[in-house]
Amino acid sequence: MPENTSRMSVIEHLEELRKRLLWSMASYVVAVLLCYSVASELFALLKRPLVDAMKDYPGSTLAIRSLAEGFLVELKVAAIAGVFVASPVIFYQIWKFVAPGLYTQERKLVLPVVLSSTVLFTGGALFGYFVVFPFVFGFFLSFTGGDTSALLSIGDYLSFSAKLLAGFGVIFELPLAIFILAYLGIVDHDKLRRARRYVIVINFAVAAMITPPDVVSQLFLAAPLIVLYEIGILVARVVGRRQKRGRKPDASPTAGE
Repeated sequence: MPENTSRMSVIEHLEELRKRLLWSMASYVVAVLLCYSVASELFALLKRPLVDAMKDYPGSTLAIRSLAEGFLVELKVAAIAGVFVASPVIFYQIWKFVAPGLYTQERKLVLPVVLSSTVLFTGGALFGYFVVFPFVFGFFLSFTGGDTSALLSIGDYLSFSAKLLAGFGVIFELPLAIFILAYLGIVDHDKLRRARRYVIVINFAVAAMITPPDVVSQLFLAAPLIVLYEIGILVARVVGRRQKRGRKPDASPTAGE
């Protein structure tokens, strides 16, 4: 049974929310400070796919285009990396806030959901870094040549790469989101299967909104979205079957009863 939250006043709910937000913000601040101490190394790692791609295009280079750009880039790198480092604590605080309104069996999902959210988000970012970055950077640099070379701002590169990493991190959460909705009975695999054609269109629209304005990045984001949606349909099917088995009576009544 869910815990009795109806007796909590609005002030008590707000106080609980404030506590969870403070824990989340504190963990994020600590994570940013830790990441800033290694911001140079983190940015060197982040720009490695571009640096490797530029080796095939002599004359192309990364540059600092303004006086404060170097400092601001390292600060932004620490802020972005802090999200990844603090994400387990943030996800946990979110679940701690909503858990009292859930059934006991649902509250047992807190740890698996927190771990899954972290793993999926990180996995999506790694997919973008190792699979998408080399191809995308090579594709764009292929338009240089002859008397044309690329002089790229480190600030612009950070914004471009951060959007892609965040986009892939978010879309890789799709199977988990579908699992939660299926577990709560909001969707099932039949509804998801019937909505497939509309979801494909929506996937491309979402990819266009959260990626830089180019077709290549949008295709690389939309394709995994479609695959992840199909995985979500399978997840919803498994969840539905287990719930049906759980609703079956343990024993059939006898004829004499």
